[in-house]
Amino acid sequence: MAASASPDSAVKQRIVIENCAIATVDADDTEYASGYLVVADNIIESVGAGRAPEGLENVVRRIDGTGHLVTPGLVNTHHHFYQWITRGLATDHNLFNWLVALYPTWARIDAEMLAAATQGSLGMMVKGGVTTASDHHYVFPHGSGDLVSAELAAAAEIGARITLARGSMDRSEKDGGLPPDFAVETTEGALLGTEEAIDKHHDASFGSMVHIAAAPCSPFSISTELLREGAALARRKGVRMHTHGSETVEEEKFCHELFGMGPTDYFESTGWLGEDVWMAHCVHMTDSDIAAFARTRTGVAHCPSSNARLAAGIARVPDMLAAGVPVGLGVDGTASNESGELHTELRNALLINRLGSHREAALNARTSLRLGTYGGAQVLGRTAEIGSLEPGKLADLVLWKLDGLGHSSIADPVTALVFGAAAPVTLSFVNGKPVVEDNHLTNVDEDAIARTARAEAQRLARIAAEG
Repeated sequence: MAASASPDSAVKQRIVIENCAIATVDADDTEYASGYLVVADNIIESVGAGRAPEGLENVVRRIDGTGHLVTPGLVNTHHHFYQWITRGLATDHNLFNWLVALYPTWARIDAEMLAAATQGSLGMMVKGGVTTASDHHYVFPHGSGDLVSAELAAAAEIGARITLARGSMDRSEKDGGLPPDFAVETTEGALLGTEEAIDKHHDASFGSMVHIAAAPCSPFSISTELLREGAALARRKGVRMHTHGSETVEEEKFCHELFGMGPTDYFESTGWLGEDVWMAHCVHMTDSDIAAFARTRTGVAHCPSSNARLAAGIARVPDMLAAGVPVGLGVDGTASNESGELHTELRNALLINRLGSHREAALNARTSLRLGTYGGAQVLGRTAEIGSLEPGKLADLVLWKLDGLGHSSIADPVTALVFGAAAPVTLSFVNGKPVVEDNHLTNVDEDAIARTARAEAQRLARIAAEG
């Protein structure tokens, strides 16, 4: 007996996509060589093989997906949007030297600069298939304005779903850290600013466009007190926690010298392992570190291009996955990944991990796609809403054009997407609303974003030069 329609089914507006390959990235990795997907308002109503069901009511748009692959929207788990206006600097530095070179410039950022950088960073990702992005913003100069509100307002114009990890730094050079003294907050100020951001902006409802996370920056820029109190604040407020961890050998040495233990043991001693925590990079992880992350279900944001750019090393992603560690992909800030695109990370994650000990068995195309979709949703705590194409989930999805020259001779569409050239995005939906059409952002003027970002980058450079 067929299930009866819900009473309000007649008023739902439907979008039907047909004649496309579909990679659902569900628990069974279900795929359709030629299938359909029906969106009702902002929810995926059905997905399957062949043509869409007959008799659907209130169909406001039909899309012929011939030559396309439909996937869940990509989920970016780590970024620093503000760095869009400091790209191309310190290009031959390792992490610590790169930070020392750029902190003095970053510490002059203001709300207008951040808004422009947000639209540049987020716009580039959305054009490349990202529908949910996490940004770790930790630079809050005195007198710079309401940076959190400026960033969220700029992101809302793009139309993507956002997790803003409200970062902080309170360990400056005088305390043995890396940031200059004028670039940090007080411990109390950082905690108050984080709590204010949560209270003002965090929305825990289903389908929310904005989540806030508590995110002290890194062991070499924050005090132990800020870590401990930040964890207590996050858990009291019911939000997730994010930081950088085990990124470089220099960080490992720093932690042993200052705390008498490695990064993972230090984080665990301060309450920073758990299923509500995810960390960026995690390049230099021992077997015991990976076991601790698996035991506590602590997530990892894998940023292969940035790790290579800063010569940090190759993260042990295959070992993490085998142990059961949640892993997603991250662009990282565009001062260490100038392309700023997550869909290129699908390919780079696969290729770079094959340079490690597992060689050709490290990752395959479908594992890489899962990292960029469901894995990201898992790391951000949103698998009930996004990350796979299943009835009842939010209509965050991408139509990748694979019938052009760049992919014309690759028969398998998932292989074409991951191994091939960066695929154009014909359509991308967030909440069932288009944010990209024909490879262009729908809600904003891309040329205007570029002009504004260029002007703000020049203004920041002038201010930094003046000291």
